[in-house]
Amino acid sequence: MFDFETSVTGIEFKVRQLADEVTRLRSLVSQQEDECRELKEALKNKDILINSLNEENKIIKLGNRLSEKNDSAEIKLKINQMIRAIDRSLETLKTNS
Repeated sequence: MFDFETSVTGIEFKVRQLADEVTRLRSLVSQQEDECRELKEALKNKDILINSLNEENKIIKLGNRLSEKNDSAEIKLKINQMIRAIDRSLETLKTNS
């Protein structure tokens, strides 16, 4: 009887240890998922910032070309291309909405 009780007590102890380990691991997974979500959001924000800065850079380059007074026909063509690209983007957004 003593061996049986000892075995049951040992099993109960191991089960409690496993339950504690499961709780700890679930908490760790939850923390990792939260961190992953935060990193994805930060990455998304950085991508938006990069795209914004790229557009601003294009505008600055275009402005620099205008100030240099080079070939105005080429500059007008570039401006028209940019306007058409914006119009296409707006039309795409309207159709997707």
